[in-house]
Formats: sequence, C-alpha cells, structure tokens
Amino acid sequence: MKVIVDAFGGDNAPLEVIKGCTEAVSKLGVEILLTGSESVIKKCAADNGISLNGMEIAHTDEVFDIHDEPNEIIKSKKNTSLGLGLQLLAEGKGDAFVCAGSTGALVMGATFIVKRIKGIKRIAPSPVLPGDKGSFVLVDAGANTECRPEMLVQFAVMGSAYAEKVLGYKNPKVALLNIGADETKGRDLEIEAYKLLGESGLNFVGNIEARDLPVGDVQVVVTDGFTGNIALKLYEGLGSFFSHKIKWIFSGIGKAGALFSLGKIKAFRRQMDYKQVGGSALLGVKKPVIKAHGSSDATAFYNAVRQAKKCVEANVTGEIESYVAAASGKE
Repeated sequence: MKVIVDAFGGDNAPLEVIKGCTEAVSKLGVEILLTGSESVIKKCAADNGISLNGMEIAHTDEVFDIHDEPNEIIKSKKNTSLGLGLQLLAEGKGDAFVCAGSTGALVMGATFIVKRIKGIKRIAPSPVLPGDKGSFVLVDAGANTECRPEMLVQFAVMGSAYAEKVLGYKNPKVALLNIGADETKGRDLEIEAYKLLGESGLNFVGNIEARDLPVGDVQVVVTDGFTGNIALKLYEGLGSFFSHKIKWIFSGIGKAGALFSLGKIKAFRRQMDYKQVGGSALLGVKKPVIKAHGSSDATAFYNAVRQAKKCVEANVTGEIESYVAAASGKE
C-alpha cells in the first residue's frame, strides 16, 4: 500500500512529517510518496539522521500558503505539494493522501481533482472525538456552513460507514446535534433533518445536545459545518484546558499522590490528545483523504498515515457507495 503525504503541509513541516512517515514505514509496512522539494526533504533527513528508505519523492518547489484562497488549488496552485498530492491520488499513483495544510484548499481540491463519490453532494471533514463511552465521528466539522436537510442524512450515511468499518462499531448509533432532545427543537434544518433521519434506515436515536457529546452513547453525530466547527474547537480547547488543570492539581499533592494516579492521568491525557487519532477523514471523496491538524508532530503524522491505511483496508469509499446506493433504493 502506498500513502501519498504532503511533506510541506502544517506548521512543523517537513521535519515532523518525515519523522512520522519514517515510523509509518517501519511499523505499518506502508510505502510513502512525499510531495515537495526533493532537495529540501533530503537535506532535512540528512541533517537529522533520518532514513528515507521506503519513501519516494515527487518533486515540486511550490507550497500552498495557508493564506491563499482555497479555490487557487484548482487554478494557479495546482503544482504545489498539496495540489500535486491530490493529482497523484486521482491518477492512481497512491492509495490515500495525508495533508496538514489548508483545510479549505484540501476540500476544494478533493472535490474537483479527486472527485466525489457518485451521489454524494458535499465532502465533509469528519474528526473522531473522544467520549466517556467510546469515540464518535463528528460530521461535518467545518466545510459546509450552509446545509440542506438531505445533506445531513448523507453525512449520517458516510459517518455510519466510517464508524463501522474504521472504528469497529456494529450498527453505529446516529444522533443529530441540536439545542434540545425534542424532535420539534432547532431550526427548519434540524426539524426536517430529524424526520428524514428517522426514515433513513440508519440507527438514528434522535437529537443530542452539546453538553451530552462527551458522555453520550452514540458513534456518529451529524450537523452543519458551522455548528460542527464550533463544537470541534470547543472540544479541542477543553482538552487543552483539562490537560493544564491536571498538571496544576497534581503539582500540589506531592510525588506519592501523583504516582498513585499516574496511570489514570496518562490514560485521560491520551484519550483527549488529537495526535492519537491523526486527523479528520474527508468523507465523500473517491479515495481516502486525511486532513491532519496544522500543528501535527511526528506522532500525529504517523497516526494520520495509520488512519489512511485503515480507510483503504476497510474500503470505506466502497462502503459509502453501497450505503448511498441502498439509501437511494438502487439495491
């Protein structure tokens, strides 16, 4: 299996990208195709004593700047490391693509270069978030700020396929993010989506409020991208807040008390750490595309490649196609 990785996407490129990919080659048995400046990649690897065994380089000197307009990825920025990676994926030169660059450009490029799965209206970033009773997929986390009810149903379909095939949940429970549990709550979008989800054949369990996300027993949460992005950023902020507070609490109880609880502390911090997941799958694309966090380090890039590998092995795109066909009455 070959995973294409943008070597110049993210805040810590290319060093942390290369380090994470080296670990992926060693532990996951994948081949890596890096996109970006060959001379810079090789110098960075040599300066830091990193082997590039198991990795190829597709050369381009251009990099997509985070401040560039997303639609430039299909215009003047096609030859950037991001654009080249998407083009190579579309041409079948790799099985999946990992990038920590511009989310907007990645969604735009995935839509118009790699293309959507037949029948899917919008691609949706879908991060996996931790909960007390297990992880859940949040769809959409920021790409589609204005949605129609039927789009939320498709998000639920895609999220269910991902939760089942990648996260391992059988018949995953789907909930609609809303301001109350009653089916009459929310805007017209949520009220109509509630009705459609109830008729979808999915394991829809009703609305879920934001306060119940960390403790709710659901595996897929659907919403529009505007609401989803707010929920995601709050989740990330609280994760950092809790991490700092834990350090503060245990700084005053002495070594003995800290050692007594060290295992639970580490487990909690690991559960709240986005680096352990790797990134957000862009669901609805014909081939797996993983959006890694902009501040990803080597661990995060390794896990993003691992996530991409699982998407390929589980045939997530094929499963989504089957779900969509079934929902359309074609099977």
